[in-house]
Amino acid sequence: MKNKNIIQYLQDYGSFIALIFLVVVISIISPDFRTVNNFLSLLRQSAINGLIAFGMTCIILTGGIDLSVGSVLALTSIICAHTIKIGLPAPLSMLIALIFGIILGTISGLMVTKSRLQPFIATLITMTGYRGLTMILSGGRPISRLGDNFLLNQIGKGSLIGIPIPVWILIIFFAIFLFVLKKTVLGRQIYATGSNSKAAELAGINTNNIKLIVYAVSGFMASLSGLILVSRLGSAQPTLGSGYELDAIAAVALGGTSMTGGRGKITGTLIGILIIAVLNNGLNIIGVSSYYQDVVKALVIFLAVISDRNR
Repeated sequence: MKNKNIIQYLQDYGSFIALIFLVVVISIISPDFRTVNNFLSLLRQSAINGLIAFGMTCIILTGGIDLSVGSVLALTSIICAHTIKIGLPAPLSMLIALIFGIILGTISGLMVTKSRLQPFIATLITMTGYRGLTMILSGGRPISRLGDNFLLNQIGKGSLIGIPIPVWILIIFFAIFLFVLKKTVLGRQIYATGSNSKAAELAGINTNNIKLIVYAVSGFMASLSGLILVSRLGSAQPTLGSGYELDAIAAVALGGTSMTGGRGKITGTLIGILIIAVLNNGLNIIGVSSYYQDVVKALVIFLAVISDRNR
């Protein structure tokens, strides 16, 4: 019985233990890793993947997946930059980008619910289409010289009481997602939809509406991440967001959310985000080649998925 309790404990808190282990080991290997500036930089870098991963968590909880988030990020970034260049105020352009993020996410949701396509296929289609629209709108070139607007500059490069603004945004949305998933009817309906869609429908839950909501939320989170990137880079590039969907899915898997839906926690996703950020940052500081970094990340994700299957 005691051994069973230990195994259960390791399964429940394995990702957190892994995060602590990684931080300790890399700190011992490289003193540069454990500096305050490096930790702040690590958190700033993790904010973009984190925001996308929060939206991805909700989708995976319903039993779906969203491959289009990287393309949504790129397209809404270009839309923001393009509207600024034609003379619209930067705050209005940012709002338009966020609205388009919701619309693009909803289109993916409609393809899943109304067209009854598998989420993988539906979002593969939108991923490809949105990336093509990004190239058409931008002409395949970056859009730079976006002016010196305070809000646009601060969202990606500013800080408050020494903590980067992107980190504050990550904390705020973590609190929102935590509250919604744990304390609201919508949160319970999201879990129910992923756990057993047929039973949820018999209980009176409109599962199609729930899926539309989570895909719209995912589009919004991707577009918000895009605005942070535009602020940091000072330009919008058509190649932005490439591969970001994979890092988001990896963070969700590392956090213990079941890839078949119905089980998982946003706190686990946050830990998964930090594990990926620590791996990327630590391996860069140690001087490990990016090729080997991809292999290490693949192994970590593989272990996380195997652990989920065992649970």
